[in-house]
Amino acid sequence: MPDNYFAGYLPFLIHSLLVVGLTTAIITLSWLIGERKPTRAKLSAYECGMPPVGDSRGRFSVKFYLVAMLFILFDVEAVFLYPWAVILRDLKHFGLWEMFTYIGIVLVGFFYVWKKGVLDWGPSVVRSDVRRGER
Repeated sequence: MPDNYFAGYLPFLIHSLLVVGLTTAIITLSWLIGERKPTRAKLSAYECGMPPVGDSRGRFSVKFYLVAMLFILFDVEAVFLYPWAVILRDLKHFGLWEMFTYIGIVLVGFFYVWKKGVLDWGPSVVRSDVRRGER
């Protein structure tokens, strides 16, 4: 071991200082050299190339937040598959069956959410001609 414990952190410190210095230099040079000519077009709000319409504080549907939360939930659950895949050979059959159980529980949750209609964004369409047997 080296005499100084913190000597191992010297490369990280140098890297951090270089990153901070380079970032500061780039931002400062951009501010000093860059042209600042505000025009009406530059000062207007930009919304995908279309003129902004309505209030920016409009309400979102609850389904938007539900889908966002479900995405995070299932994304985190999918992250747990990676460490399992790395040590699969050490776990042998026990680990394999445990992961099948885990994936089964995740799929039960996914099918429950799907059946409840949380993932359906559009309005439900009922075709009357199909119910009456007409074609």
